[in-house]
Amino acid sequence: MRIGELATAAGVSVRALRHYEQSGLIHSERTDNGYRRYGDQAVNRVRNIRHLLDAGLTLDDVRVFLSCLDGDLTTTTPSGRGLQVALDRLAVLERRIAAQCEIRDRLVSALRSAGVAIGETVLN
Repeated sequence: MRIGELATAAGVSVRALRHYEQSGLIHSERTDNGYRRYGDQAVNRVRNIRHLLDAGLTLDDVRVFLSCLDGDLTTTTPSGRGLQVALDRLAVLERRIAAQCEIRDRLVSALRSAGVAIGETVLN
C-alpha cells in the first residue's frame, strides 16, 4: 500500500509515517517512480507505535519494542527491558509533574500575596 493508504488505515498523518520511517520504526520499499510501498503488516505496526506513544513513551523508547511491534501489544507480556523503559519514562513524568506543581504553588502564593482571590476551580 502507498503512504496515503497506510496513513488512512492506521489513523495517522503522512508526516507521522515519514517521521517513523526516518526513525527506523517502519520500513518501505520504493517503486520505480519513487513512491513508498508498505506491506499490509505496517498498519498493525503503526497502530502499536501510536499505542506506545499515546502511553507516554518517546520514539527512542519505542525502539526497545521493535521485536514485538508487529504483534498484539495489548496482550503480549512486555520484556524486562520494556518494563524498565516504561518505569523510567514514568519516573521522568512524575518529576515533571512535581516540578510543575511547585511552579503552580509558587504562582498561587504570589497571586494571593498580591490580594488576588484564587478559587478552587482555577486550581483544579
